[in-house]
Amino acid sequence: MTTEAIGGSRVDIAVARMERAIGLLEQRLAQRLAEAGAQAGDLVAQDRAQLAADLDHARGRQRELEEAGSQASQALARAIAELQDASVGAEA
Repeated sequence: MTTEAIGGSRVDIAVARMERAIGLLEQRLAQRLAEAGAQAGDLVAQDRAQLAADLDHARGRQRELEEAGSQASQALARAIAELQDASVGAEA
C-alpha cells in the first residue's frame, strides 16, 4: 500500500467520522428545537389561561364597583331628597 493510499484512507475515515458527528449534532439540535417549541407552546397556553383568569377577576371587580357606585348614588339621591324636604318644611 502506498503512502497516498494510507493517507487517503485516513482522510476518508476522518471525513466519515466528521459526517457522523455532524449528523448526530443535527439530530440533537432538531430534538432541542422541538423541545423548545413545545415548552414555548406550553408557556403561551399558561399565559393565556392566566390572562383569562385575570380578566374574569377584573370583570368581577368591575361589577362590584358598579354596584357600589349605584348604591352610593341612590344614597346621595335619598339624602338630597331629605335635605330638600327639610328645607321646604323649614320655610313653611
